[in-house]
Amino acid sequence: MGSPTSRAAIVTGAARGIGAGVARRLADDGYAVAVLDLTEDAGAEVVAEIEKAGGRALAVGVDVADEQAVQAGVERVAAELGAPIVLVNNAGVTRDNMLFKMGVDDWDAVLNVHLRGAFLMSRAAQKYMTQEKWGRIVNLSSIAALGNRGQVNYSAAKAGLQGFTKTLAIELGKFGVTANAIAPGFIETDMTRTTAERLGIPFDDFVKGAASKIPVGRVGQPEDIAHLVSYLVSEGAGFVSGQVVYVAGGPVG
Repeated sequence: MGSPTSRAAIVTGAARGIGAGVARRLADDGYAVAVLDLTEDAGAEVVAEIEKAGGRALAVGVDVADEQAVQAGVERVAAELGAPIVLVNNAGVTRDNMLFKMGVDDWDAVLNVHLRGAFLMSRAAQKYMTQEKWGRIVNLSSIAALGNRGQVNYSAAKAGLQGFTKTLAIELGKFGVTANAIAPGFIETDMTRTTAERLGIPFDDFVKGAASKIPVGRVGQPEDIAHLVSYLVSEGAGFVSGQVVYVAGGPVG
């Protein structure tokens, strides 16, 4: 099967953290990258960085849990950058609490962004991938999918993404589309900084404590995830599909 005619990629939640790292890497790989986040302004800095480095990028404001916004956003990407044949579902939120304290709104907010968002984005993008007979979907799960105290909503969403990924791989494989999930461990981002604040731990101490439990002796960086995304969306990864890859600096489970 030949290479796709389009070189456009969508990364959700791409204004910062893992999403920004992935967007920059895909631009380095030659993709025109749609930087999706809640507002267009939020993605402007990443777009500017990509363009300064000689790449093409477009900031698009999309609430991934909003069906109409997703459809309009993906259509805009196709019109301005080309058919999106790579989709990285990275958008995420946390609303941590113990089960007996967790409100329905906190449950719904997390499930809507992670699961509903990945569903809506994948459904909209697969139209272009199946037409091209080539596509790559990468979903960001987490080691929290295995269970994590105070994150019953987040853990459920991340575990759900793994089943979602495997089913996409089954349904879309015959169209030349692969689907895989990456489950990061501790990655140094604004989200882990927020967790430290919630726990009342200075972030430097939080990072040092996490690193002491990781076999490679350090916490992860967004670039660690971006390197793996780069492989999974490559031509050479066409026989890798339906997999969940834990990226945590050591064995997980």
